[in-house]
Amino acid sequence: MRHRVILATAFCVAALTQTTAAEMVEKISPHTVSVTIDRLQAAVEGAGATVFARVDHAKGAASINVEMRPTQMLMFGNPALGTPAMLDSQTVGLDLPLRVVAYADADGQVHLLYRNPNTLAAEHGLPADAEYIMKITGALNTLTNKAIASE
Repeated sequence: MRHRVILATAFCVAALTQTTAAEMVEKISPHTVSVTIDRLQAAVEGAGATVFARVDHAKGAASINVEMRPTQMLMFGNPALGTPAMLDSQTVGLDLPLRVVAYADADGQVHLLYRNPNTLAAEHGLPADAEYIMKITGALNTLTNKAIASE
């Protein structure tokens, strides 16, 4: 019986790990957090999308005398892509505009992370094959690749 419990627990952990990995897209950046977000912002604006906010979480932590490794988030969107999704389900407004976070881990490696747009379809009852999901996925991939590209 004990072996079955251990085996069942291992399967649950493996399934949770796979689900979590599928929900997030992570890329490694050769740049600092600030430069990575600068480059992402330039790519977003160059593509004609709107930057709504840039949040420096480490700066916020410093305001309460807490040290945090560099962590910044960029919130951006394009009504041509987001509006059709919101017409299908207004609850997607919880996840739009899009957000991408860059952070430095304990070793100084910079990670760029965003939610897989396919999770929007699943969580908000959007058609999985919607053209806007494919376009959002492609745009996020292109924009984040520009942010992490080597010179």
